[in-house]
Amino acid sequence: MDRKNYSQRRNFVLQLGKALHKFGTPAFRLEAHLANVCQSLGMEGEFMVSPTLQTIVLWSNEDPDKKKHNYHIRVKPGDLDLGALALADQLVDEVTSGSCDVDEAIARLEEINTRPAPYNIYTTMLAFIVTSGAFAMLVGLSWANIIVSSLTGLLVFGILYIAEQNSQYGEALEALAATASALFASFVAHYVPGIKVPLVVLSGIIVFIPGLSITMALKDLAARHLLSGTNRLMDSLMCLCKLYFGSVLGRALGELIWEPKALVGPQVPIPDWSIWLAVPLLSLTLIVVFKNRLRDIPWGVLSALIAYAGSVMGAAYLGDSVGPFVGALLVGIYSNAYSRIANAPSMVVLLHGIVLLVPGSKAYIGLNQAISHDVFANLPQLGAQAFIIFMSILAGMIFANIIFPSRKTL
Repeated sequence: MDRKNYSQRRNFVLQLGKALHKFGTPAFRLEAHLANVCQSLGMEGEFMVSPTLQTIVLWSNEDPDKKKHNYHIRVKPGDLDLGALALADQLVDEVTSGSCDVDEAIARLEEINTRPAPYNIYTTMLAFIVTSGAFAMLVGLSWANIIVSSLTGLLVFGILYIAEQNSQYGEALEALAATASALFASFVAHYVPGIKVPLVVLSGIIVFIPGLSITMALKDLAARHLLSGTNRLMDSLMCLCKLYFGSVLGRALGELIWEPKALVGPQVPIPDWSIWLAVPLLSLTLIVVFKNRLRDIPWGVLSALIAYAGSVMGAAYLGDSVGPFVGALLVGIYSNAYSRIANAPSMVVLLHGIVLLVPGSKAYIGLNQAISHDVFANLPQLGAQAFIIFMSILAGMIFANIIFPSRKTL
């Protein structure tokens, strides 16, 4: 056995595992992908991935003794970086095809891992503003509420920017953002009649709502990756609780300082066609949030439109709770087709569609109604509806992989 060559391949697999985890790859996809990479490099491996720990066992097929090397790597929960994920997948293809040697691949992987953010601060700020406004438009708020929601998104971006410069605020980021959003919305509601404070707050903090994270956690659990799925699920629920507590605290403080005005005069509704403007706008801003490459913009927008149209069609025939199954099924097939045609990870476009379907906001609204209007008796029904929607989305993705599977594990 060429020990130097094996050492290089082993280091590449270890660095690849850490990088893909950092880019937000779910555990079931990461473990399968690393196993495929090992086989293509003449190695064998066993993997157990969780949001905070990677356990990797590697050995070479060329070693007659099958000596195994064990690694326990402490990692932090990754954030979605779909552009870097696509670049890493392309690099793996070059390594397995022999067009790039392992030493060069390790150096290039380090470049991908340390590359600067693909979008500057002003583009990201605009994305936060438009994301909040587009979501408010999607839930049918008035123009005044849409404008206030956009300004709330700007406020949330400012808090996020400050938190990134000061690591001690990291654990309280979601609660701080929700509290500040609620205070701002209460302030505006004191002077502008008809502002719906709870929905404005939800629109402002929509980038933090963990609906997508809960869906990915359930996907891990469905794939029998129980450790990773449970950890992700609990982390997502804790994030939701911090957001909701911050919202309640901010609204309580706001009511002490300002008294919201009663609704005066008719509210000017937004036209029905605005929803079909909100969907591509939301998807365009998610390009920045997910750090996609520019070449993926049209495919991401199309994914969002397919998901939303499918869910609307499904809701018309199957009901609101099961309707997202159709949207998830269609966007799953579309993303797998994209993966085959573009030779890129299906996640690059899949998540743009799934994020339009996830009911994280429904869980938040249900909590708000339960607390604000004393309807605790309806809370189990709201929770059951959100759970059914999550299951519908999960089933849609599973059936899509059966009907038209992707050739890539990412």
